[in-house]
Amino acid sequence: MATTNSIKNQMTQQPTSNAPVPQGNSVKALLQNPAIQKKFNEVLKDKSSTFTSSLITLVNNDSYLADSEPMSIIAGAMQAAQLDLPVEKQFGFAYLVPFNEKNKQTGKWEKKAQFMLGYRGYIQLAQRSGQYKSINVINVHEGELESWNPLTEEAVYNPENKQSDAVIGYIGYFKLLNGFEKTTYWTRDQVERHRIENNKGKDKQKLTGVWASNYDAMAQKTVLRNLLSKWGILSIEMQKGVLADDSVNDFDDSGEVNRVDVTDSFKEEQAQIEEPSKPIDSETGEIIESTTDDATANYYQSASKNSKE
Repeated sequence: MATTNSIKNQMTQQPTSNAPVPQGNSVKALLQNPAIQKKFNEVLKDKSSTFTSSLITLVNNDSYLADSEPMSIIAGAMQAAQLDLPVEKQFGFAYLVPFNEKNKQTGKWEKKAQFMLGYRGYIQLAQRSGQYKSINVINVHEGELESWNPLTEEAVYNPENKQSDAVIGYIGYFKLLNGFEKTTYWTRDQVERHRIENNKGKDKQKLTGVWASNYDAMAQKTVLRNLLSKWGILSIEMQKGVLADDSVNDFDDSGEVNRVDVTDSFKEEQAQIEEPSKPIDSETGEIIESTTDDATANYYQSASKNSKE
């Protein structure tokens, strides 16, 4: 099982220089520790300072993420760094999303950060392979899809026929430089069935997390991931991205980042947290109704809105 022992042991060792060692377990303190700095420098080279500064800003501006376990934030950020993707919400490439997990040893509920790829992250990783001529995924509104043949994968799409703002489905498409192309269409009902089947929450019908704040963005990502995973050319980098998506990460004993399997009943495939605008009782995992953090309530909404701009 992945642990943080290697990194933590390095952090407790005496430094060889006379420079003071940052104390504490905050994200900022961890990022200033030589052992952590070394890992980011190895991955990002001269971009390390900019990346870690943006991570500190992200945490400082997000009260709910700031309340998550700091090492899980660092490990999730390292996953984004290894894929060379920014974690700023406004870019929409990758996110660090807080969720609640029950500690099996203490029995208490803890907030941890989960690494999540945005649909722009999938497109970015596909483009880097140098094999894609075009790639896209869009919402389909009522009236726009004149016909769809699932056997031949031929879609007649006419945006001029839009009858309303109601989204009835999602079309994903890519074309490789060698001429190979694929189109897929998922109805909203198909997306919803997929969401429910993969929802590990107590109430599988309930919309939570990003699904609640921006259903279409998550649906687009689901369709695109399925399309690329099934038919696309997956570079080594992209394979890592697919495997890392929607994961909680930890450092193993060699200092590498590995995925931690989360089987808690409150963990949903697409970065679920129960009512992110409300605090959670660490003993019971229940929502505390007496307080509301407005900044947290807008977490997913602002991330989703900014990713579209």
